[in-house]
Amino acid sequence: MRPPVELSLRGIVLGCLITVLFTAANIYLCLQSGLTFASSIPAAVISMAVLKVFRDSGILENNIVQTVASSAGTLSCMVFVLPGFVMIGYWHDFPFWPSFWICAAGGILGVVYSVPLRRSLVTGSDLPYPEGVAAAEVLRAGEGTRGNENADAGDAAEARLGLKAVITGSISSAVMALLVGTRLLASEIAGYARFGSAATGMTVNMQLALFGAGHLVGLTGGLAMLVGLGLAWGVAVPVMTMTHPAAGPAVDLAMDLWRHKVRFVFASALAVTSVWTLLRLARPVFQGILSAVAAQARRKAGEVLPLVEQDMPMSWLGGIVLVLLVPVALLLHGFLAGGPLAPLEVPLMIAGIAFVAITGFLVAAVCGYMAGLIGSSNSPLSSLAILGVIGSAGLLSIVVEPHLGPEARPSLVALSLLVAGLVLGVATIANDNLQDLKTGQLVGATPWRQQVALVVGVIAGAVVIPPIMSMLGHAYGFAGVPGAGPKALAAPQAVLITTLAGQFIGGTVEWSLLGAGALIGVGLIVLDAVLERRGGMRLPPLAIAFAGYIPPGTISIVIIGALAGHFYEHLADRNAASPRQADVIRRLGVILASGLIVGESLVNVVLAGLVAAAKGGLLNVPDTDWPLAVVGAGFAPWSEGLAIIVIFGTVLRLYRWAARLGAGTRA
Repeated sequence: MRPPVELSLRGIVLGCLITVLFTAANIYLCLQSGLTFASSIPAAVISMAVLKVFRDSGILENNIVQTVASSAGTLSCMVFVLPGFVMIGYWHDFPFWPSFWICAAGGILGVVYSVPLRRSLVTGSDLPYPEGVAAAEVLRAGEGTRGNENADAGDAAEARLGLKAVITGSISSAVMALLVGTRLLASEIAGYARFGSAATGMTVNMQLALFGAGHLVGLTGGLAMLVGLGLAWGVAVPVMTMTHPAAGPAVDLAMDLWRHKVRFVFASALAVTSVWTLLRLARPVFQGILSAVAAQARRKAGEVLPLVEQDMPMSWLGGIVLVLLVPVALLLHGFLAGGPLAPLEVPLMIAGIAFVAITGFLVAAVCGYMAGLIGSSNSPLSSLAILGVIGSAGLLSIVVEPHLGPEARPSLVALSLLVAGLVLGVATIANDNLQDLKTGQLVGATPWRQQVALVVGVIAGAVVIPPIMSMLGHAYGFAGVPGAGPKALAAPQAVLITTLAGQFIGGTVEWSLLGAGALIGVGLIVLDAVLERRGGMRLPPLAIAFAGYIPPGTISIVIIGALAGHFYEHLADRNAASPRQADVIRRLGVILASGLIVGESLVNVVLAGLVAAAKGGLLNVPDTDWPLAVVGAGFAPWSEGLAIIVIFGTVLRLYRWAARLGAGTRA
């Protein structure tokens, strides 16, 4: 009997094509709004549809395709750093090879560093990995409809129901996204108010994809995020607006304080809780490394490990790290030679290589944990870029800047951005790789083949990023850069990170904000420890700090999805005729939530292309930001009410439909 196809040329090619498409879309969306969409599940659905024509194709090959393409959603986060070089005037464009190697070297290091973490954070952990589990459910649903001879009648029937659920969820969220694109439904619902000199409010994004992500996060993560949202917008924003009174609309005052002060507080809290998480992970991570070394020793001794336990050999990993340090060294040389930092080139190169190599591994561990806890899409990667900038710029401001003078500051800022960009590349792909490895564990994939596939995906994404960035930069420019036109891209994370680097190098950091955030982080750690000792529901500190850091509209709909998903599962347990039937209903809920992510993500790809075409003058439409708009801004009051009724009414009907579908299975 022939072994199933897994790492194939056609799968790699298809994965690379999807990577190119999704990376381009993600770059534009991220520069416009600061958000990206996960590409694993849409890629899995596309792969199942395309490769279905091949009789020998199956779940393992489709898993490889989604593994390759998954880098699109994460590696595009490099736009958090790359525009900074243009903003400070260090680059006037995006030179291909430096941009490519910043993305590729950091990304491949992320793959390598996450390999020894697999045993401690994936196979030996009870972390939920919401998107990894969802991708596995989608792959299983597709496989079950292909006449898998190893599945019994009940499994095959459930697989058909699962595919029906993912298709129904995908179509529903796609229709909702299109209606939002026409402006018939509002993209967000917002309400802000002033109470004397204090101001606060709330925004809820009308995105079924984020609602579905909340369902996958679960009750514990959702409640922790609710606490973080309350701390940020129920305490920090009103208090800080009251102590910094200003004129203007409540929404402008509240959002301005959140962007420039509150967000820094929670970024600091996130840094403290990340370090604490790393310390708690030290033992299992070390055990995972020892396990990987032991597995390599057994392999050398002639033992044949099961396919599901075969990682890249440790000798490969060490060799890849040494090879990748060469382009890292060349990048550092290019940033140091011939400028004000040239006299210190050798020590700065050594320090930069050591910083990337050591910090990268630590960040990989933290990112793997965060991916397992809250998913890749919700993982606060931009905050890790902030940590990289704080670490690199802080060290440069203390050790180097006093010996050079003010004229060296722009070069020091550029150097800190370079180092932060490399660390961010590690963070993004480590975050993604462990999610993919969880999917692979659930479907019986070979880890080393997935790791090779992700390296291919990183290279494909790194090839696409520079020309896309260059095209967008020439067409629109970036906010704050001299000469930028009225259509300048906001690039919110790049602005924040570049500002922080300049503040540290220039000595203008608001230490009071970072100190307050550190104290909050310590308080969250203590709270979680108390809850753990009492044996009740815990509130993960990372999730709380994360909720205060990201935009309120994004986190609020995720929380709603988490609470709604818990209520759905509670009703499944209470009303099902048997435990098996309850399990089926719960799994259908997971698959339905996955479909919500799939449909909206695919539509967002199309909408991103239309917006880009409209802004580039290829489409003649009245509003280039809304190329599908059928109504104007004056319809907003109606579109908000319709959005609430239609979107949440749709979710209720979908949950009831999925529960009835599951109730019809054998008890």
